Amino acid sequence: MTAPDLVLDCRGMRCPRPIIEIARHLGEVPVGGLVELLADDPATAVDLAAWCRMRGQALVTADGPRFRVRRV
Repeated sequence: MTAPDLVLDCRGMRCPRPIIEIARHLGEVPVGGLVELLADDPATAVDLAAWCRMRGQALVTADGPRFRVRRV
C-alpha cells in the first residue's frame, strides 16, 4: 500500500467536520497525492463519496474508519 502524503485524524468528529477538514487541507497535497482520512462517524462514507464527486477528486478506498482520496 502506498504511503499517504497527508494523514488527517478526524476520529471523534461528527460530520460534516471530517469533510471540512479534508477540504481545508487538500491543497497541501500535490496533484496525484494521497490523503488518508481517519474518521469513525458512519456518515463519513456517504458524505466523502458525495464530496469527491462534487469536487472532482478520486475516492480510492472507503473502508471506514480509513478513507483514502487521491487529489486530481
